[in-house]
Amino acid sequence: MASIPKQKGSKPDPIYMTPACALRLRAELKEILYKLRPEMANTAAWAASNGDRSENADYHYAKKKLRQYDGRIRFLSKRLENATIVDPVEQQKVANGKVFFGCTVTVENEAGEEKVFSIVGADEFDLSRGYVSWVSPIGRALLGSSEGDSVTFATPGGRSELEIIKVEYKALD
Repeated sequence: MASIPKQKGSKPDPIYMTPACALRLRAELKEILYKLRPEMANTAAWAASNGDRSENADYHYAKKKLRQYDGRIRFLSKRLENATIVDPVEQQKVANGKVFFGCTVTVENEAGEEKVFSIVGADEFDLSRGYVSWVSPIGRALLGSSEGDSVTFATPGGRSELEIIKVEYKALD
């Protein structure tokens, strides 16, 4: 299934995340707000007190770092504010055996190899753990399918086909 380019004025994809992801993002936001940014603000104040700011590397570094922290604070705040948090265990109650967000899917590829993927949000994908984003080509292909179904999706090397062996919903960390 090819991705369709967004039209001007079209709604952006919703922001889905698991409870574990929301917890991690909140912890990062808290650390920046209450620890890292205040420490860097103190560093900037100290550097500014050293005199000429035009050639003060400590001051310029601190100001740059504060801008980075402020940008990350804005991003995380907006992300969490607009997120829909979906608990995979609760999702099972409405899934009826279908693959939805939060699902852990065991698939078999064309070579007969089994792989396990968990469908997660864009903020938490991690291929080394088998976490794929629901907006990725493989994630979109798997959504809505059931055990026994075959799905096809585009990869850089061409089209791939997977057969769904097992669909389960469990807590993700």
